[in-house]
Amino acid sequence: QVRLEESGGGLVQAGGSLRLSCTASGSISSIGTVGWYRQAPRNQRALVATVTSGGTTNYADSVKGRFTISRDNAKNTVYLQMNSLKFEDTAVYYCYVRARPYADNWRDYWGQGTQVTVSS
Repeated sequence: QVRLEESGGGLVQAGGSLRLSCTASGSISSIGTVGWYRQAPRNQRALVATVTSGGTTNYADSVKGRFTISRDNAKNTVYLQMNSLKFEDTAVYYCYVRARPYADNWRDYWGQGTQVTVSS
């Protein structure tokens, strides 16, 4: 099985920064695209940023220039550096990992979510 552990959420003032981390563990054969999604109250879960195994990144328009996604393949960890935070960034942030466990098929895995609250 594959397990995801998220960290880094919290309360921050507008204009501040946070860094989210997500580490995958378990019997992992391969990891493909990884990323971050978020869900604000009463909203659908929406893409924030992804990065492929080859390093290609994709960002939501609302976070371009402010957020940076990166990955450390040796640590099976994906990061989201969040700068110039705005009140509208307030949401629960979910880590996403596309992975193939040993003796199993490719599957999508989700973290439990970490709360990011930006005060104005």
